[in-house]
Amino acid sequence: MRRLLLLAPLLLFTLGCGALQSSEGEATDAAREVARKAGERLYGQRPRTAEDVGRSASGIDGVEVMRVTGTSTHDGNGISVVVRTSGSAQAYNGWRVAEEIVVRRCFAVRVSPKSEWREDPRDVDCPDGPALTFAPPPAPPRLPSEDLRAKLPRVAEGGRVDEAEVRRTLAALDLDPAIRTEVKAEGGRVGVLLLVKGNGFDAQDCLLARVGPGATEVWVPSRIQRMPGEGGCTVNNALNPAPPPH
Repeated sequence: MRRLLLLAPLLLFTLGCGALQSSEGEATDAAREVARKAGERLYGQRPRTAEDVGRSASGIDGVEVMRVTGTSTHDGNGISVVVRTSGSAQAYNGWRVAEEIVVRRCFAVRVSPKSEWREDPRDVDCPDGPALTFAPPPAPPRLPSEDLRAKLPRVAEGGRVDEAEVRRTLAALDLDPAIRTEVKAEGGRVGVLLLVKGNGFDAQDCLLARVGPGATEVWVPSRIQRMPGEGGCTVNNALNPAPPPH
């Protein structure tokens, strides 16, 4: 009986250690799941730079970005992001909760068109130092729709549109260098395109105008028409607008 009494605390200690180790494993699995969901959010076929990926990852709840390697998602093996996440689990003493186990772990998430959906993040050691911070992305230049509408020439019915005057009007707007312009004359009218380069996947930012006898128009095509490959953001669409999507 005395021997059993002496063994009882040792048995309880062993069981307690086992419960703590099991709970720590559950907490680590929870932290890994946060990293896996971050990988899902970052997954995609759009070309992105390391800074773009790091900035996006740092904006995900529960994720700290510790390291970013690679230059572009479409170069070599893509971009590797080391993220630090946390997870928790309950440790039980018999049928009662003894304590809550909270762990912080680091995982490497790969972002590349070659990566798989819900690809398992790889366990890695946490780098020394604080989490990385990223400056907000530069705002795209504003397309001056009101200025363009106010300053483009008005031509009376039966009059003649002067293409050179339209070009001088655009030059006087002192547009941001990131805004590309096109001017084209056809059928007695002049079409104008102002375009901000897109990423090849999302809707482009563009402005169209048409100057003709009796009418000067400025408009933004519908979002569907501004998608890559739809032809909405072209000077030809300014001269001969495509019908709106149904």
